[in-house]
Amino acid sequence: MANIKSAEKRARQNVKRYERNRVLRSSARTAIKNARAAIDDGDRAAAEKAVHVAVRALDKAASKGAIHANNAARRKSRIMLALNKMEA
Repeated sequence: MANIKSAEKRARQNVKRYERNRVLRSSARTAIKNARAAIDDGDRAAAEKAVHVAVRALDKAASKGAIHANNAARRKSRIMLALNKMEA
């Protein structure tokens, strides 16, 4: 445990940020999983809706700093690729 006052405060901040980021990352992962499942099921309308939800979750996580912007862009790109391959 930290002995210096500023280090104690930093430790408290880290715990708070960790919890906030964990929620955002987890919700993004869940949304991606649901979108991939919808794409695999083959229902175009449900897949588009699920992908939209996933993209929003990724954008939110990236804007809050829970994940890197390039990480979010890569995941969005891959999920959109999978959605577009449904037609083919």
